[in-house]
Amino acid sequence: MKILLLSFYFHPDLSAGSFRTSALVSALLGVLPENSQLEVITTQPNRYSSFSLEAPLLEKHSRLIIHRIPIFQHNSGMLDQSRAFFSYLKGVLGITRNKDYDVVYATSSRLMTASLGALVARQLRCPLYLDIRDIFVDTIKDVLPSRISFFVKPIFSMMERITVRTATRVNLVSAGFLPYFNSRYPGGDFVVFTNGIDDEFVKVQTSCEREESSSLYTVLYAGNMGEGQGLHLIIPQIARHFDGHLRFLCIGDGGRRKQLQDAIEEAGCTNVEITSPVPRSELIAAYQKADVLFLHLNDYDAFRKVLPSKIFEYAALGKPIWAGVAGYSAGFIQDFISNAAVFRPCNVEDAIKAFSSLSMVTKPRKEFVERFAREKIMKALAEDIIFVVRGEVK
Repeated sequence: MKILLLSFYFHPDLSAGSFRTSALVSALLGVLPENSQLEVITTQPNRYSSFSLEAPLLEKHSRLIIHRIPIFQHNSGMLDQSRAFFSYLKGVLGITRNKDYDVVYATSSRLMTASLGALVARQLRCPLYLDIRDIFVDTIKDVLPSRISFFVKPIFSMMERITVRTATRVNLVSAGFLPYFNSRYPGGDFVVFTNGIDDEFVKVQTSCEREESSSLYTVLYAGNMGEGQGLHLIIPQIARHFDGHLRFLCIGDGGRRKQLQDAIEEAGCTNVEITSPVPRSELIAAYQKADVLFLHLNDYDAFRKVLPSKIFEYAALGKPIWAGVAGYSAGFIQDFISNAAVFRPCNVEDAIKAFSSLSMVTKPRKEFVERFAREKIMKALAEDIIFVVRGEVK
C-alpha cells in the first residue's frame, strides 16, 4: 500500500496543521500493513518569519519518505502566501510525476492544499481523502476587502466544488462544518475526526487540584496573531480595565501583531507583553506558569463553525480558560470543559463579566483528556484512510 500525504506544514514547524499531521503520520505507521510506504510532501519550516527552524530536505526511513520543499521567506499577506504556495505546488507536481499511489491524503486549512490534492489524485487516477480544517470560501468575505472578495469568491467556490466532488471521503475537523458541507454537497461522504490533545500535553496534565493565589494573575495567549484571532480588538481594552490585577503575556506572531502592539500603546497599557514564538517545550512551561489561558476569535460568521485546536491543549493543562468565541466552539466549551468562561467575541463588557465567573484553580480534566487524546483520534483517522484504500465501508 502506497499513501501520498500532502501538508503544507509538518514537523518541526510550529502550527496546528503541523502538529495534527505529524501525529497522523505516527498513527499511520502504526496501522499500515507490512511493505507499505508513506510519502509526505511538505515545506521547509516557514510558519513564522520570527521563528527559524531547519529540517532535512529529504528524509528516508524504512516505510516513510519526507520531502520538504524550500520556499522563499514570506509574510502573512495573501500575495506572499500565494507565491509561497506556488513553489509548493511546483514541487509536489514534480515529485509525484509518473508515480503510483493507492490514495492521496491532503490536509488543508485554506483551500489550496486540498485543491492540489484533487489535482494530483485526478492526474494519477487514485482515491482522494480530504482533511478540511477551515472553510476558506466561507471566510473570504470577512478577511478580504469587499471589492476583492466579490471577484475571487466565485473562483474559490468553483475550486471547492471540484475539490470536494473529487474526494472519496472528506474529514471535517469540526462538526460545526457539517451543515455547510451537507447543504452544498448532498450525498457527500463526510466524517468528523476532530483535533485533540497531543502527547506532550497529556504527559504534563495536572494530577491534583490546587488553588492559585496572587495579587497579580498572569493571563496567557499563545498562537497566531492574525485577523482571524482579532486580538488587537480585545486585549488592549480588557488589559486596561484589569490594570493592577492582571498581567497579559502574548506569545506568537502573525499579520496583526503590529496592530496589536499599536493598539496596546494607544490604550496606554503597561501590563501587556508580546514575545515571539517559542519551541513547544518552552510553551508548555509558560502554560504551567500562567494562571489563566486566553482564547479569542474575531466576530465573523464563518468562525461560528470552527473548533480551534488551541482549546484542546488549553484544557489539558487544567487552567481556567477565558474564551471569546461563538457558535459551535462556545457550545463545545460549555458542554465539555469545566471552569471555562465564554464571552461574545470583541465584546469588552461581556469579557469582563465572564472573567468574574472563573475560579482561580488548576484542576484536572481527566475525562476530557481521555476522550480527546490526539493519539486515539489519529489512530481512528488512520484506520479510516486504510478503509478507503481497500474500498471498505466503515
